[in-house]
Amino acid sequence: MTMTTAEADKVLSTAFAPWVLGLGLAVEAVGEDRATLRLPWSERLSREGGGLSGQALMAAADTATVIAVSAARGGFVPMTTVQQSTSFQRAVTGSDVLIEAVLTKLGRWMAFADVTLRDQRSGALVARASTVYALLG
Repeated sequence: MTMTTAEADKVLSTAFAPWVLGLGLAVEAVGEDRATLRLPWSERLSREGGGLSGQALMAAADTATVIAVSAARGGFVPMTTVQQSTSFQRAVTGSDVLIEAVLTKLGRWMAFADVTLRDQRSGALVARASTVYALLG
């Protein structure tokens, strides 16, 4: 039931608010229980000192979870974030970020995921998140 990256890109372009689309996220890969997105480096998303903002990273982790759930279910269904906890480990400057959401449990009404965010250039871990979603459809 896994979707293709083209199908996942379509979910990305149609199921999210304009401000999320403004992050410039792109689907890199999808699997039966995971999705990898790329958050391109942007001065517009950086904070004083040049580090990518935590808000952008958290939104990217949240979005990657939606794509992972959609891939596992074979298509998008309405869902909402119940919980997200993010731990930041280092600043990322001047590099894209790769976000991988891996589902740890996909139930009928709830989904759980672990998300890693890595500096694309160095491979260094930037942040980790855990997410919980309620599946509405």
